[in-house]
Amino acid sequence: MSLIALQRDFRRHLLDEAGAVRSWVAPEALVGLPVYHNAYRVQLTDCLAEAYPQLHAWLGGEGFVAAARCHVECTPPSGWTLGVYGVGFDRTLAKLYPDDPEIAELATLEWMLAEAFEGMDAEALSPVAIAAIDWDRARLSFVPTLRLEPACTNAGAIWSALSANAAPPGAAILPEPAAMLVWRQEFTPCFRTIETIERDALQKMAVGAGFADLCAWLVAARGEAAGVALAGAMLGQWFADGLVMGYEERSDA
Repeated sequence: MSLIALQRDFRRHLLDEAGAVRSWVAPEALVGLPVYHNAYRVQLTDCLAEAYPQLHAWLGGEGFVAAARCHVECTPPSGWTLGVYGVGFDRTLAKLYPDDPEIAELATLEWMLAEAFEGMDAEALSPVAIAAIDWDRARLSFVPTLRLEPACTNAGAIWSALSANAAPPGAAILPEPAAMLVWRQEFTPCFRTIETIERDALQKMAVGAGFADLCAWLVAARGEAAGVALAGAMLGQWFADGLVMGYEERSDA
């Protein structure tokens, strides 16, 4: 039997068919085979439960284990540590629960918060810096832990309630498509569910648009008074949240 055949049999033993390797294992070793079959699934399921405590609470023990087992069967570990095994669990959940999108979004949010906690350190600008910046020429840079993902449910409210050991609200679809904004403020992972216009504003600024460009875009979208007011409100919120890491004043503005 070739090495690749042995490897395939052992993988099948771990995931699908206990005893698939019996034909090439010494009789005296057969007694230990069930340990590998069960331990593989249990260890990876425990890994997912540790990475997704609020999702575990939302699904309940049996529901979470069933979803985790499905993920284990179709997603072998690919990283150097089990700490990264949770990557992609939200995609598995989206397939398992197509009619309950809050489940996959809750997993996405929980994983993003964990990544933000482990992300690169950066010191945010103090809000007092706003007064010293020439906003006609300013281009902002944001903390490296900032991340945006689409949102269509109240998964953020569910996560907040569960993390506070409070009764979570029922799952609901948001009135309008939104986004989840995640970052780390000092040592604390944070998030806000934001409107798509703020998501688009952050994306524009992140790829080099100046604040004057942002104001012009918002004025075109919302009108002069509302657009300027919204630009100022967003800017104040970004500084208050600790999202802004630095700025430069463009000479060509």
